[in-house]
Amino acid sequence: MTERRLAQGELNYPGIGSTQGGMPPAGFPCLVTQTYLGEGHATYRRVARGILSWELQRRSGLRVRTESDAVVPGARVVSGFGVGPFRINAPCEVVWVRQPAPGAGPQSAGFAYGTLPGHPERGEEAFEVVIDEQQRVFLKITAFSRHSNWFYTAGGLLARAAQRHITSRYIEGARQLATGES
Repeated sequence: MTERRLAQGELNYPGIGSTQGGMPPAGFPCLVTQTYLGEGHATYRRVARGILSWELQRRSGLRVRTESDAVVPGARVVSGFGVGPFRINAPCEVVWVRQPAPGAGPQSAGFAYGTLPGHPERGEEAFEVVIDEQQRVFLKITAFSRHSNWFYTAGGLLARAAQRHITSRYIEGARQLATGES
């Protein structure tokens, strides 16, 4: 008997896992956004906890359905955005996870997920919280992608505007997590 997955199919892009320090595959534009969130390990831990429990996605306004309450490698998630019949579902699979390290030194925690068939893009997106030597805390989002089909390619400007909008929503969600806002 086979297990019923939340989303079907396999990861559908080259360079799987390359948001974890590698180069994006040729022909896939890459965008890196880094935003200051605050100071100290308490802030870092709050944001890490939110990232690794899907809370960042929820706070960005996405409807999140997942196979696991915690972000774990191989877990599948379907994020939905839009309203009613104009909702776009975006199925993904977690490709890597980095847990917070013990201790108070510079480090990062987060995860990346890659696209599955049915997603409007083909590629990968990583969400990391970073604390540096000066105890400054940053959200870093790294994404590389191409449109998945002609329909999304035709609406390229609109699709890129939507990507910028959701990135701004992720940043706002991370700011809420950093301050402990409910």
